[in-house]
Amino acid sequence: MTTKQIDYCIELARTLNFSRAAENLFVSQPTFSYQIRLLEDEVGFPIFERSGKGAALTPAGAQFVGVLKNLREELKRAIEQGQNFSAKYKDSISVSLMVRQAVFFLPEAMRLFAAQYPDVQITPKFQYENGMDGFLKNETDILFALREDTRQIPGIRVHDLFESHIYLIAQRDDPLAEKNRITEEDLYGLTLMVGGGSPPALRAVQHRLIASGKIDYFNSADHDTTLTNVAAGRGVCLAPGFLNDHSGQFAWIPFDCRERFSCVLCTHRDDARESTAAFVRLLQQLYAEAVAFPL
Repeated sequence: MTTKQIDYCIELARTLNFSRAAENLFVSQPTFSYQIRLLEDEVGFPIFERSGKGAALTPAGAQFVGVLKNLREELKRAIEQGQNFSAKYKDSISVSLMVRQAVFFLPEAMRLFAAQYPDVQITPKFQYENGMDGFLKNETDILFALREDTRQIPGIRVHDLFESHIYLIAQRDDPLAEKNRITEEDLYGLTLMVGGGSPPALRAVQHRLIASGKIDYFNSADHDTTLTNVAAGRGVCLAPGFLNDHSGQFAWIPFDCRERFSCVLCTHRDDARESTAAFVRLLQQLYAEAVAFPL
């Protein structure tokens, strides 16, 4: 199967007319029809039903073309990325993190790094759930993680980045937003959003609050759903500081508890590139210098 055949198939599925599809792709109709036939012979089933009025997708063809469209988009992006890379860069370092705000200083680090290593590309990859799996399969070079998730994993190096605290997230006009620190008693009588893939340290705090019997709770599927519920006035939530996007949409007030999140960067033990080590050191430096930055 060639990219040309994929393009022909997608265009015919769009127009359902051999002549029009061939004309749109600047090829003769006999050549166009021949390539469609070759594609059907290769996959082993008819993609189109022919008639005097044109063409129609078979049920199998409709499913097949749907997959082809996604495949073509992925292929297009891969080609464009390859073109960008080959034109300017000699090497690439990919960084996996669950959300952009998890490493708030990543854009600044990329900017500073580009001045030192102009021929090395930094590529962020956002993998909310499968970041560790992709990293262990060598699909990425650097992984943002919590230290508790990196224990007893062979073949990696773990680099300290910062300690993150727990914050209460509330609407900015909530009376709690006027406080400098939130205690357990401040939450009595309120509804607390819980769940949503909370890390163990946060779950421990949530369970402790719920066990008091003085706080209602509502299960939320994920962090974005939780924030939507908070914005809708359905309750408040607790979250690690590394999820704060500092947009000002919500009030983030420090919560008085002993739990912390040890945020780290992981690299592969066999990655001996100085550029990788330099980028890790740069991020560590930015966080070390952010003395008053809320984490």
